[in-house]
Amino acid sequence: MKVSIITTSYNSGHTIKDTLMSVATQDYPHIEHLIIDGGSTDETLEVVSRFQHQTLVVSERDGGIFHAMNKGLRLCTGDVICFLNSDDWYHTNDVISKVVRRLMASRCNVVYGDLQYVKQYNPERIVRTWRSGQFRRKNLYYGWMPPHPAFFARKEVYEEVGFFNTDLSSAADYELMLRILLKHEHDACYIPEVLVKMRQGGYSNASFKNRLRANQEDHQAWLMNGLKPLIFTRYLKPIRKIPQFFIR
Repeated sequence: MKVSIITTSYNSGHTIKDTLMSVATQDYPHIEHLIIDGGSTDETLEVVSRFQHQTLVVSERDGGIFHAMNKGLRLCTGDVICFLNSDDWYHTNDVISKVVRRLMASRCNVVYGDLQYVKQYNPERIVRTWRSGQFRRKNLYYGWMPPHPAFFARKEVYEEVGFFNTDLSSAADYELMLRILLKHEHDACYIPEVLVKMRQGGYSNASFKNRLRANQEDHQAWLMNGLKPLIFTRYLKPIRKIPQFFIR
């Protein structure tokens, strides 16, 4: 079973080495790592070039992160597909092995795990821990979602449901997971451990204005799929994050 890992990047020279190393040191042998770069002007491509024998690199201007992810989906050839951002890394060197074993041992087309946010310039310091919990479809109505970097799906899932909706600027990952898990009712299996570390930050959390826009897009994600959320679904999604700051 071949696994395609898609990493999008733009001027990520100060963080992408950790991403590349975490993939290069995985103990699972059948990995395809695609670097979809937006035409970086810093040292990103220089860092990536040191791993070029292990990666497929495309560097050109694009229409943003979800446009780049769609490009990766079109290029990848794996049986399983996942996304690892250029400031994220796998927590241990057996993450992909665990995911593949779980997929092969179950009837699930999706596997997901937990994620930890760390300080941007002090990755040893944990900011919050996203404990996903067991998959129950009804929980999506109560603001639940799995962390996208710790979300692994078989290629046929994307062939059935399609790619990221680039009309959304920050909630396209949420919308796609709604499409996969709720609209098309693919079952998901949970690995109850931290699979990915992520540096604190991100567009949707950069300001109150961006958080408000992200919340509006979350609601739009339901409507564009013909799904009917509960009145409080859009408000529970950010509220569910609060306990994550108290888990270590």
